[in-house]
Amino acid sequence: MTRHFLDICDLDAVTLRAIVDDAHRRKAARKGWTQGRVDADAPAKERVLAMIFEKNSTRTRFSFDAAIRQLGGSAIISTASDMQLGRGEPIEDTSKVLSRMVDAIMIRANRHEDVLRLAAVSTIPVVNGLTNLSHPCQILADIQTIEEHRGPIAGKVLAWVSDGNNVCNSLIHAAARFDFELRIACPDDYKPSMDAMVFAAQHGAKVTVGSDPRAAVEGADVVLADTWVSMGDLDHDERLMAFHEYQVDSKLMALAKKDAVFLHCLPAHRGEEVSDEVIDGPQSLIWDEAENRIHAQKAILAWCFGSPSLAG
Repeated sequence: MTRHFLDICDLDAVTLRAIVDDAHRRKAARKGWTQGRVDADAPAKERVLAMIFEKNSTRTRFSFDAAIRQLGGSAIISTASDMQLGRGEPIEDTSKVLSRMVDAIMIRANRHEDVLRLAAVSTIPVVNGLTNLSHPCQILADIQTIEEHRGPIAGKVLAWVSDGNNVCNSLIHAAARFDFELRIACPDDYKPSMDAMVFAAQHGAKVTVGSDPRAAVEGADVVLADTWVSMGDLDHDERLMAFHEYQVDSKLMALAKKDAVFLHCLPAHRGEEVSDEVIDGPQSLIWDEAENRIHAQKAILAWCFGSPSLAG
């Protein structure tokens, strides 16, 4: 059966835990190595990953390219405009063609439904590198980062102070699967997906949504922020006005636990959603978080390829 990685909510807690644990192991095993050295087990040996980008990317592009190389494979990278997708070829046809040319597909797409359509007819693994509705790879890297510095994530309190966007939706899914409490603070007009909230309720997740960032951050172990205006958002000025009281600064961070950490998936708009003193301060783990995209995605790809250590 083809293993796709499309959303955190699609996989059970045991599988997700195994993927994160594998990410920890793979990172630890590479200490002191050069970036181009291949992992000892090389689970992607002789495999090719197609990487399709409908959106601009820095971390997703470089981390997936590094990931497949470190697993022993290689990548072919293309933007949608370079492909016949840009001229209207049905995504199902693209999927069928690539299924005969490469061993897996990572796509960073505008529309979530297109990723689902791609995976529906693909005979090779499809990985969601980001859509308008979710960003599951980012969240596994975030969990890895938190656990590196603060131990198991189960039972921790995470505060999301930002837009109820795709990253937030995946964080909600993760709260259900990894058993942490999630407090979301956002303006009323920018709440997370109702489907994500329904999933949380159905699975007994500790997720709350409010409009007061101070209430969300009070006593939290982790504070997360994201840009107020994402790619594709056309209401720039309206968003800046709506979110002007949601900046994560030193006063807000002071309400969290003394050893609380700060995360941001980047790129950051310094002076908007986060102040320089926080993002560059001692509580910030953003550079570890960015690096861990490589290791989390290596574990995801290894799982997709049926790595023996993740065969359960």
